[in-house]
Amino acid sequence: MRRLRACLGAAAAVGLTAAGTTALVAGNASGATTALSNRWYAAAPYLMPLDNDPPDPGAIMDATGLKAFQLAFVLAPNGGGCSPTWGGTAPVSSDTAVQSLIDTIRGKGGDVSVSIGGYGGTKLGQTCSDAAATAAAYQQVITKYGLHAIDFDLEEPEYENTAAIKNEIGAAKILQQNNPGLYVSVTTAGTADGTGWFGKQMLLEAKSQGFTPNNFSIMPFDGGFNGAASQTSALTNFNSILQSTFGWDQATAYAHEGFSGMNGRSDSGEMFTQADFQTVLDYATGHNMDRFTFWSLNRDRQCTPPDNGGRTSGTCSSVAQNSWDFAKYSVKFAGATPPSTTPTPTPTPTPTPTACKAAWSSSAVYTAGDEASYNKHNWKAKWWTQNETPAATDWGPWQDEGAC
Repeated sequence: MRRLRACLGAAAAVGLTAAGTTALVAGNASGATTALSNRWYAAAPYLMPLDNDPPDPGAIMDATGLKAFQLAFVLAPNGGGCSPTWGGTAPVSSDTAVQSLIDTIRGKGGDVSVSIGGYGGTKLGQTCSDAAATAAAYQQVITKYGLHAIDFDLEEPEYENTAAIKNEIGAAKILQQNNPGLYVSVTTAGTADGTGWFGKQMLLEAKSQGFTPNNFSIMPFDGGFNGAASQTSALTNFNSILQSTFGWDQATAYAHEGFSGMNGRSDSGEMFTQADFQTVLDYATGHNMDRFTFWSLNRDRQCTPPDNGGRTSGTCSSVAQNSWDFAKYSVKFAGATPPSTTPTPTPTPTPTPTACKAAWSSSAVYTAGDEASYNKHNWKAKWWTQNETPAATDWGPWQDEGAC
């Protein structure tokens, strides 16, 4: 995939987390918006607004009580440059599609955070000349959408690039200084020990720059995890890393710590059920952690037909569930009670068989938007690719368009 305030004492940090209200009120194309409490931005699950069969956020809000969404991902242009785009292809400057989705969410009393980075793609920290230029690019996103929250998802391959991480952390610090009240999360890879060498180097970079976000979140999946017990163990170990790195006591470290999970079947085949989410939620609230989120709402629905965990999909969870089951754990973390009954879903019509595109060829070159058929499915290329067999993976070059 898949995160500036002065360092506070334990009591002050926990008190601020509990109060959890940002002061920032920014304007966007629809006029001024009022910030939600920090707790909602801390609970916002990830949603890809332009890819992976985006669900209707209004329907999710009605069914679960969810108010906040983490939109993903802002990247550098695929061809290079220091200007923000959605997914490397859609310039933020000319965007209307994401803006319309944000307007819908805000019209129902909700709000969004925007996540930059993620797994794969070229990040602005890699292409912009320095921290100031990187911050200027992200400021365009904040100004365009009137944001009250932003997430820095720093993971492979970017977090292995020292100069890029210096730019990203420096940009995060500048943005927090220039946008009072901005909720800033920093998300990175999780390991059994908490986080790996590159994650620790990122924390040391933040310390050297005097940068303290609302939280540092780890993603305890895709690393040999097996259910909630392994995840809570990693969170405990990560707390110790935060203590030793920043000189915090345990409570202050938890007040700056977050969890970012993966619902259902992970990329590496790990399984995380609703019961696992409940266990981690209990841990997070019991330790006064600052964030509880997951990847992703696009996946928060049962596969059709159910596949009993046989594959990882960007559009369903591969576990038995009702739609938006996992979103309800975010609602609970925010301090709200999900609706006791879920509106009756509109029956999904039986799809009309789709004609197959020209067969995929290992020798052909495909660019973004090109289509081909393989294994009785049509596929659309996300970016330039050659000799990469179409498969339904979040990080691969192909998007599954369904059976043909």
